[in-house]
Amino acid sequence: MNIPHLVALRPRQWSKNLIVFAAPLFAFSINGQTFLGSLLAFVLFCCTSSSFYLINDIADVESDRRHPVKCKRPIASGLVSIPVAIGMAAVLLVGALTIGWWRSHYLGLTLLSYALLQVAYNLRLKRTVILDIIAIATGFVLRAYAGAAATNIVLSPWFLLCTAMLALFLGIEKRKAELRLVKMLAPQGGKMRSVLRRYSLPLLNRMESVVTTGAVISYALWSAGPQLKGASTPWMLLTLPFVIYGIFRYQLISDPEEIARRNDTGLEKGGRSERPEEVLLTDKPIFFTVIIWVIAVFVILLLKQQGIIE
Repeated sequence: MNIPHLVALRPRQWSKNLIVFAAPLFAFSINGQTFLGSLLAFVLFCCTSSSFYLINDIADVESDRRHPVKCKRPIASGLVSIPVAIGMAAVLLVGALTIGWWRSHYLGLTLLSYALLQVAYNLRLKRTVILDIIAIATGFVLRAYAGAAATNIVLSPWFLLCTAMLALFLGIEKRKAELRLVKMLAPQGGKMRSVLRRYSLPLLNRMESVVTTGAVISYALWSAGPQLKGASTPWMLLTLPFVIYGIFRYQLISDPEEIARRNDTGLEKGGRSERPEEVLLTDKPIFFTVIIWVIAVFVILLLKQQGIIE
């Protein structure tokens, strides 16, 4: 497989699937068996998501060729032929579903649910206001559940709720970035997708406020400890500031005034806040906040296993 075929799989977006590792991490069940199970779920979700990236690029090839950025995608640019892309998508999707079902029926059903969600999203939901954002968030919740299904871990309801709230937050941020981008391109003849016409920045800001509050509260309830059916130790409350900072930092770098300060044209370079996976990989404060959060969780886990804390 040469570089254009690999690029067509959008490997940069595979970072979204890292959430499958959250199940053993949040359950404080970290060992070789759970790591391998989560790794398998990660690979299978990468295959499944990439198959739909290919399908989407095939379906949108004509509109992508007229887009100032998407025209450079391998299928739209002609570097990857449509028949080859169809074959790649079929192999990835069928292979992932088969292996997932062989590993665990729950994992197989989760992958199948994600695939059906993608079909519904592409056929209808991505053009339906509000439901498009909910569909994006549901995809992240299914990823999180896949990590549990692959490792036989029972998840806290607060963990699933926090995942849903954070996913809604990222979905709203994605729509905000898209809306700003099309408005910037409007003088150049840029076209707006029909669903974006139903949104406005004030509406998205109000929606963001609701889900941000929900994310912080649900994470706080989970980290408060076992009395609230959350983490196995209330010391996890020490990690709450990292979550709050990460959310606030993302809001900062996606703020129009901050974008204008970073770019004299006022146009966000590459539409970075439209792609959460790129923010995670390219914004150093957020990246290091995630690293510090993971280290803090491991330290708390180690101290608990040693009996130093309860």
